[in-house]
This record gives sequence, structure tokens and C-alpha cells, in this order.
Amino acid sequence: MFNDKQNQVLAYELDSSRIKSRSKGNVSLSYLEGFDVIETANKIFGYGNWNYNITSLTQVSQELNHNQNNIICYKAVLNITVHDIQHSKSVTSEDVGFGTGIAKTLADAHEGGAKEAVTDAIKRTLRSFGNQFGNSLYDKSRQHQNQPHYNTQPQTQQIPPQQYQQPTQQVQNNTPQDYTSLYNIGLTIMEQGQNLVVVGDDIFAKKDNIKACGFRWDGATKMWYKPLEQQAA
Repeated sequence: MFNDKQNQVLAYELDSSRIKSRSKGNVSLSYLEGFDVIETANKIFGYGNWNYNITSLTQVSQELNHNQNNIICYKAVLNITVHDIQHSKSVTSEDVGFGTGIAKTLADAHEGGAKEAVTDAIKRTLRSFGNQFGNSLYDKSRQHQNQPHYNTQPQTQQIPPQQYQQPTQQVQNNTPQDYTSLYNIGLTIMEQGQNLVVVGDDIFAKKDNIKACGFRWDGATKMWYKPLEQQAA
């Protein structure tokens, strides 16, 4: 369904800088923000290659708190469909989300609860596609907040959607050295943290070309990389 570059990006460990936390009672919860998850889907799948449909949006409860604010809870059931680049294949996932709106007016409380429920459902549904959508946050054995920011996740805000299919002019403009020889053999140069990394098929078989452009092999991450500061020099 997904091409090799998409699968490679989906398999990266979640960058801890994207993880937020909040307290609920005496428990600290880790989560990804809604805009971050939607932006990540746009970057990986491409604009127009995924969509969601709200199956149901139901009010669950309504009450007043001690400050006389209206508290309204909603439940949203939502499904997401992701298409391949040609829109010849697709995969669908469904999940449920909850949201609570707290406001002085009923209208504002309804609005807040409904929107939060839909956003929560989007995040929970997308997590079925792996680490980049926060699925690993449900693994209690991982200490995400303590993970180093080593080159495990590409800086997706710097990579246009097309980057997952082919090299783009934007990436080439960010890398003043001429990497035409790598692009010509089907490889792509990406910015990842403080490094440039090489992505593509049969990457090890093309190691001589990659070495010639100054990249080094990192056995820990199984990637060819070059520090950006070296690139600038």
C-alpha cells in the first residue's frame, strides 16, 4: 500500500520533542497535539491522499460544576481512509474519541466538547499507522520523555509531502553541495535534526556513491548521515 520511503518514515521512532504531557489526577499523561498529528499525516501520506468521516457524534453527559460552568461530554466515532499515490488502493481504520467542553454558556460548552471529541478520535484512529502518530505512547515500558533527540525522526515540518515520493527543489536548495549523483540513482537527501541523511532503495549496495559525497554510516540507526555544519563548511 505505502511506498518504501513512506514505510521507512513510518518506522522511525517518535521524536520526543513532539510529545507533550499533562496531569490527570496524580498521573502524568503523554500525548501528541491534534495539529501535529494532522500535519504529520499530510506530510507522510500527502495532501488529498487521506480523509476522515465522522460516523457518529453523540452527547454523553451534561452537568454544572461548582463554578456554575456547563460541562458537556461528547463521544465521536470516526473512520480514516488512506489512499496510495495513485488512489488505486486504500486502507481504512476506525476508533472512538471523547471530548469535554467547559464554559459558562451551553453553546460554547457544546462547541468545545464536540471539537475535542473529533480531534481525539482522529488521533486515536491515526495511531493504528504506527509510531509517528503516537501509538508507542501506549507502551508503558518506554520512557519517551527521557529519550535523546538523536536522529530518529525527520523534521517533518521542513519536508514537503512530495519528499516521500521523490527529491524536491526545496531540499536541494537547503543542501548547497551537488548531490545529483545520488538523486540519479534513486536516492533522496533529507534534513533530520542536525544532520543530512540518505534515504532510498538498495541503499547499502550504493554505498560507494554515498561515501563519495561525504556521508558516514551509523550502525546504531542503520543510516548514512552527514552533519549539517559539515555541509555548510
